[in-house]
Amino acid sequence: MRIKDMSDGEGSDSEDYPSIRDSDSEGEESDSSGDEGVINTSDNDGAASDSGDDDDESDSSELGEGVEESDSSEDEVVPRNTVGDVPLEWYRDEKHIGYDIKGKKIKKKEKEDKLQSFLASADDSKNWRKIYDEYNDEEVELTKEDIKSISRLLEGKAPHGDFDPYAPYVDWFKWDDSKHPLSNAPEPKRRFIPSKSESKLVNKIKLAIRKGLIKPKKSKEEEEDEESVYPLWEDDSNSTEKNNHLTYIPAPKPKLPGHEESFNPSLEYIPTQEEVNSYQLMYEEDRPKFIPKRFANMRSIPAYENAVKECFERCLDLYLCPRVRKKRLNIDPESLKPKLPSRTELKPYPVACYLEYRGHEDAVTSVSVEASGQWIASGSLDGTLRIWEVETGRCVKICDIGEAVKYVAWNPNPEHSIVAVSAGQDILLLNPGCGTEEVQKRTKELLSVEMPMPDDSASSVSWLHDDKLEGIRLRHSKTVASVEWHRKGDYLSTVMPAGESRAIFIHKLSKKFTQTLSFKLHGVAVTSVFHPTRSFFFISTKKIIRVYDLVKDGKLVKKLETGLREVSSIAVHPSGDHIIVGSREGKLCWFDMDLSSKPYKTLKLHQKDINNVSFHRLYPLFATCSDDCTAYVFHGMVYSDLNQNPLIVPLEILRGHTSSNGRGVLDCKFHPRQPWLFTSGADSVIRLYCN
Repeated sequence: MRIKDMSDGEGSDSEDYPSIRDSDSEGEESDSSGDEGVINTSDNDGAASDSGDDDDESDSSELGEGVEESDSSEDEVVPRNTVGDVPLEWYRDEKHIGYDIKGKKIKKKEKEDKLQSFLASADDSKNWRKIYDEYNDEEVELTKEDIKSISRLLEGKAPHGDFDPYAPYVDWFKWDDSKHPLSNAPEPKRRFIPSKSESKLVNKIKLAIRKGLIKPKKSKEEEEDEESVYPLWEDDSNSTEKNNHLTYIPAPKPKLPGHEESFNPSLEYIPTQEEVNSYQLMYEEDRPKFIPKRFANMRSIPAYENAVKECFERCLDLYLCPRVRKKRLNIDPESLKPKLPSRTELKPYPVACYLEYRGHEDAVTSVSVEASGQWIASGSLDGTLRIWEVETGRCVKICDIGEAVKYVAWNPNPEHSIVAVSAGQDILLLNPGCGTEEVQKRTKELLSVEMPMPDDSASSVSWLHDDKLEGIRLRHSKTVASVEWHRKGDYLSTVMPAGESRAIFIHKLSKKFTQTLSFKLHGVAVTSVFHPTRSFFFISTKKIIRVYDLVKDGKLVKKLETGLREVSSIAVHPSGDHIIVGSREGKLCWFDMDLSSKPYKTLKLHQKDINNVSFHRLYPLFATCSDDCTAYVFHGMVYSDLNQNPLIVPLEILRGHTSSNGRGVLDCKFHPRQPWLFTSGADSVIRLYCN
């Protein structure tokens, strides 16, 4: 039998495995008694087999019992909740906290009353051992072993008491009777050849000694000899103290004695008795400290009476007076100037006066250019509106407004020919009669629509029809300062500085509707401008420019602080991200809205007030005009790369207007397609400057 041979061969191991020993003895009985032995074995093991081959099965079952006694991590209790690493906050509003191993919901236990739980904990002596397990929603009582492990962890020890942190070192390598080395490789040849790197180092040291960079160490006798002898009149700047102190500054040498201090000076250095008496009348600061005297020989020279005093003052100067080394900066002033491109590279831009438009009898306050660039409109204090042809300078139409015109703005939509005129408290929308028949037809239909009845309770603006001028009259409650069109030509904004909270109005031409923007401006409104591409609206007060979003119910987007005394005009770059601001003190501010709310650059240009600023739609040009009878033209390039700053280059100063009543150039506008500039002055002349 196989079991019997195993018991004979391993008799000593049978004592450790009683199940195997029993099976061996049963196997011997089965050999002697035949089927009876098999029946007895099956009865003792509780098996249900009738054949003699069941001995192997009984052996395997008994061996399996021995294996079941092993300790492994698989015998740990499986958690009741199987949701994994899911946060329990997800089940805060649910009636369950997870799912068990069968997939059924684990319902939450009802929370006990705080008073009842407190009384129960007070009566329970083992309450301090209980811990609430949120994951499985149950209380767990710690055993004594768990408490011991926790206390050992708090003390900084290992959790198990059987762990020995200072166990003896076990050397796993056997060094006894070792005859061969760990590596039997032969010695390399480089160990028997002189090192090349060491020879290079020796050569470097030899060269340094020859050049005097490395000096051999001196003996103590030589050092003592050098310390005892030193140059008396050597300059302190070459002393060793300079090397020991990084910020060493040598003390200034006292003035050496001259001919006056000689014991036998020449007669020209010896003062007379009258000069000596005059010294006594002088202030002590101005009085000479030493008066020369003449002696016959060296033995008759007395002791110097101020020797101790001057030595003491010299020591005070050396000790108390600070010495600072000042570095002189040799900088070429030309190198500090910014490197700007040549003006010839920045052409075209307006340079000289090409045409003059004469006809107004008083100062021309405003000028505006039609969208195609063929016509311009001008308004004057003589109460007239004139339409001019750009290329010929011919006056096409004259409209008698009857009141001084302050502002003129041409509709930017080429499908309509409408000019907005600001005169006193009214805004006139007139048809200048320019354009094709289709444009005139659409313009007349837009201006001939029946007006709604004025409602003063809803708005401070009344829409009226002007039969004399064949247009629309917007009657405001107070004087209107400026008019600006939207890029689509259907909206226009008006600024009424004396209106306080109702100072800004937006009018819709197609529906004859007026909307009041009740913004808290915290100041007097000066002008307003629409954004060229977005739904932003710029409103300028005397010191601050505010940007609102009209789509989001007038939400304040940005607040630009100019730092100027009083803002006179603003202009927005065609990209919409840059603004220029003119002031009454002759300064120009350039704002980069993506960069900061403070000016990117502030330029002091004109000697008097800046009346208007303007951007060109196509060319990188902008211009300013002032009461000093000049107009400045600049190159203002804005790059698509946000890391590159805008390039601002002054190009030309345009002159030609004359002063009248202290006023100069009142307005300037660029041609929409050409690099031309129109200026209107107080001398009742409009000038066209071309390249």
